[in-house]
Amino acid sequence: MKRAIRVSRSASQRLPNRANHWFKWLSPGLLVKRWMFISASGVLLILLGVGIWSRRTPVFHLTQLFGDLLELLTRLIPNYVSGPLVLGLGLLLVFWGQKRTVRSISEVLMSDRDEELVDVLINHRKLNRGAKVVTIGGGTGLSTLLRGLKVISANITAIVTVADDGGSSGRLRREIGVLPPGDIRNCIAALADEEKLLTELFQYRFKAGDGLVGHSFGNLFLTVLSDITGDFERAIAASSKVLAIRGHVLPATLSDVRLWAELADGRYIEGESNITEARGKIVRMGCKPANPPALPKALDAIDEADYIVIGPGSLYTSVIPNLLVPEIAEAISARQVPCIYVCNIMTQPGETDGYSVADHIQAIDRACGQRLFDSVLVQKTPPSAKALIRYAQEQSHPVDLDADAVTQLGRQIIRANIMIEDEETGYVRHDSRRLARVIYRWSERARQKW
Repeated sequence: MKRAIRVSRSASQRLPNRANHWFKWLSPGLLVKRWMFISASGVLLILLGVGIWSRRTPVFHLTQLFGDLLELLTRLIPNYVSGPLVLGLGLLLVFWGQKRTVRSISEVLMSDRDEELVDVLINHRKLNRGAKVVTIGGGTGLSTLLRGLKVISANITAIVTVADDGGSSGRLRREIGVLPPGDIRNCIAALADEEKLLTELFQYRFKAGDGLVGHSFGNLFLTVLSDITGDFERAIAASSKVLAIRGHVLPATLSDVRLWAELADGRYIEGESNITEARGKIVRMGCKPANPPALPKALDAIDEADYIVIGPGSLYTSVIPNLLVPEIAEAISARQVPCIYVCNIMTQPGETDGYSVADHIQAIDRACGQRLFDSVLVQKTPPSAKALIRYAQEQSHPVDLDADAVTQLGRQIIRANIMIEDEETGYVRHDSRRLARVIYRWSERARQKW
């Protein structure tokens, strides 16, 4: 008896859930209801066409036929019984046919996913209606931001630096002549649906093999694809399509740029990795060749953007290199849309020792010779004592917020808790979901004012 009651309750719970699931197909914007209506209209037109073709003057004969059937039916069964019965039978056949159709489609498209097809469609429509956002940067900072933004909008364009000359990217750049794929690889992995598996695959570094040791699989993948497709831009587009990423990843330029920096002690350093290792105060920065041309698609994305995000990332080796492409800086400056800079949480030894938030802003202003953004996002609360001790051993400290100096620079300060801390290692980084949500809310308010 108890088992029968449990079965009955279970069935009664499943019924509302299934009903709610099917009602989802009537959600606005799925473009399903109109096609169901068109299909039904098509069936009626087919019947009408057959009647006309066979010269049966269908309107009269069909009306007469239906009239005779209805008259016979109402003689046998009262109309208050037969009417609802026929109506219910028709609805049942339509429901059954649509259910089997959707199930057949789901079995093919969703065989390896736990989600319902209707939920995937609703999410897909929502993401494709999201705001057009352009992000500018490189390194792990930009990929962290992209992980959060991809659950808010699919209309993302990441403009990424190609000035890296260290590690696996540097070796491929020197030995094969390909543009450094490292930062591009990180961004593609961050925007992919199967991000965890893809990140592990792309970040995998060979531990053996003549000439392979130290190379990451993702870098080699993009390098080979570049050779197959004919150029780096096509390789990125092809890999993005194969991996079904949300949005687009674009290099800032296709020129083989090399960074240089003048330090306060008079030294002149060339190469991104050498600039960091020099551990001096940077007073001026540029690239060779000077004034490299921007990728046209990157400029198009900026022209169409609803808002623009600069950073987070290493100030001099991830963020500023993109802005050394004059056309990109000019395109951002020309757009009358909200633009925000995401400031780093900690200073970076060899790049931003002792820097405050205002110092970061001034460095960007100097590099591109104009003001590009009107707001700056900073971490609200400091890291834990354990993290501060951990970073102090590496000569790194929290970026100080000198609010008065930032205000004098004409920037609005956005304070928010956008940090996540690894309890085991003591390292801190931006939390992708929190960061994306804060930026989204800021952009909505800012766009209303614009």
